Amino acid sequence: MGRGRRLGIAALVVASLGLALAIGDFAYLRTAYGASTVGGSSMSPTYEQGDRVFWERVDGSEVRRGDVVMFRAPESYGVLDGLLMKRVIGVGGDRVVCCAHVGSRERVTVNGRPVEEPYVRGGDADGVHKPYAVTVPRGRLFLLGDYRANSQDSRFHLDEQDGTVSADAVRGRVTGDRTAPALLLAFTLVGGVLVLTGIGLGIGAWAVRRRKLVQVPPAPWPVRPV
Repeated sequence: MGRGRRLGIAALVVASLGLALAIGDFAYLRTAYGASTVGGSSMSPTYEQGDRVFWERVDGSEVRRGDVVMFRAPESYGVLDGLLMKRVIGVGGDRVVCCAHVGSRERVTVNGRPVEEPYVRGGDADGVHKPYAVTVPRGRLFLLGDYRANSQDSRFHLDEQDGTVSADAVRGRVTGDRTAPALLLAFTLVGGVLVLTGIGLGIGAWAVRRRKLVQVPPAPWPVRPV
């Protein structure tokens, strides 16, 4: 087997492997994760306006209290397109009440127990002095922003399913762990490098074959007797 043929086979194998790796990882990255830019201050100070956040695509039944989720807002929220980000305070069957006085602080209670919320802005768990007592229906979620004084959330839609949002509206759960997306992106880039390497090998194989053809002397013309 000549050198040009060997290079050609190597080019095909390397390029095919790189293409499969790049396309496969990119497709998985798109189906398993999403990325969004925070558009407001309702989740401050945990997430500030302009922050870039990653979220893993999960079913609404998988989220738990305390999770920050991306969800498709009901029409009453006035958001025609895009996703909203809020924190899950209550899941199906929970009794959510605002607010109980614990010492000098007001605290949201879930099933009669005050919730520790170190993430709320200024330690203000109430924010708008709008009392509520909600039993979350099955298959639905009670959602609040971390900046309680500046968040359009379940508290302002109590006349519709007690302000709750269907778990089916959840598109993903925000994650601070970027290891998996980073690894997948790295493998995608490796796949791209392999494709380029395969192209380079292919060019090399073409050059070797062309050089070999040039080096072969032309066949002499037959000499005819006079």
